[in-house]
Amino acid sequence: MHRGKGMKFVGDSRIKAEGKMPNVPKDYSEYPGKTEAFWPNFLLKEWMIGAVFLIGYLIVTVAHPSPLERQADPTDTTYIPVPDWYFLFMYQLLKYEFASGPYNVIGAIVIPGLAVGALMLVPFMDTSKERRPFKRPLPTAFMLLAFASIFYLTWESVANHDWEKAKAQGAIVEEAQFDPESEGYQIYAGSSCIGCHGDAFQGGLGPALIDSGHTPEEIIDIAHNGIGTMPADQWKGSDEELEVLAEFLAGLKTGE
Repeated sequence: MHRGKGMKFVGDSRIKAEGKMPNVPKDYSEYPGKTEAFWPNFLLKEWMIGAVFLIGYLIVTVAHPSPLERQADPTDTTYIPVPDWYFLFMYQLLKYEFASGPYNVIGAIVIPGLAVGALMLVPFMDTSKERRPFKRPLPTAFMLLAFASIFYLTWESVANHDWEKAKAQGAIVEEAQFDPESEGYQIYAGSSCIGCHGDAFQGGLGPALIDSGHTPEEIIDIAHNGIGTMPADQWKGSDEELEVLAEFLAGLKTGE
């Protein structure tokens, strides 16, 4: 080639001399235990842990399906609702004197708000690159405290709740067919009985009256003398009305 007529090469600092294969993670072997490639190392482990928990959750769901209760009755003031198991710790917290009654705001808003706020601030309070729990005392302490609190409150809620009573409250009771215009039901609706035994005889403070097994004479005796937790002298009407009511209640049968 003659001078001045050859090719000129221009270098560009934006182009690396050595090419790099796409989607190939950086070699982190020089930083053992401190970091790793997101794909596939970290993400694969996350998927594996997630699959284990998902399978375990499905097994628990199949083995212990959610129980069904009777249709909700807004007029039943004796029914005590219980949250799902993952909110039992909050349910138990609201039972304590310092977090209930006039201090309900503390138990429902202030304490949960402080707990959630503290957990949200942990990443900003601890900026260490260490991954070992014993070298990160602050977040480790927060998580252990949160776990211990939730575990203890959940345990207390389960241990101190009357599950037999709750089961009876939510039990599905077959309804009896009756005429709401009948004289017996009109007497029942106008008495204090409906407040304890329900508008459809499903029970509440008192037991269900369907298939009670009592004769009219026994019902009259119970109305005057009481039975179990039912006190005596609850009937305030006339003897004639009580006889009609007793005949009506004794005839309440499932599916009839």
